[in-house]
Amino acid sequence: MAKRYWLMKSEPDAYGWADLVKEGEGTWDGVRNHRAANNLRAMEVGDEAFFYHSNIGKEIVGIAVISVSGLADPSDAEGKWAAVKVKPVRKLRRPVTLAQIKADPRLAEMEMIRLSRLSVAEVTAEEWDYILALSER
Repeated sequence: MAKRYWLMKSEPDAYGWADLVKEGEGTWDGVRNHRAANNLRAMEVGDEAFFYHSNIGKEIVGIAVISVSGLADPSDAEGKWAAVKVKPVRKLRRPVTLAQIKADPRLAEMEMIRLSRLSVAEVTAEEWDYILALSER
């Protein structure tokens, strides 16, 4: 199966890129939106995700890789919600801001734009490559 790409939002004052780098591996849990949880369930080991700082910064700051998939959310006593583990791959050379993404017609159909409250969104391979190119400019 082909590698898939994702975007995972986190408030940097609660759990930011620096926290993931410091830990070396983190559990992505606490997601209580059905679409976002389905995205977590669809993730496979080796898939990559943009790490997005929400609320403060509002920008993609790094790339993480899914290291463990198919977990039950440890913060859910009923066992209905999904989780994965992620490891940091690298910080982006330059963050890509939400304003940049919204202003770019090539990214207008991104799941994170169409469903703005979604904390875990799918990213197409084309969107992924384009955002990586933006981060190098």
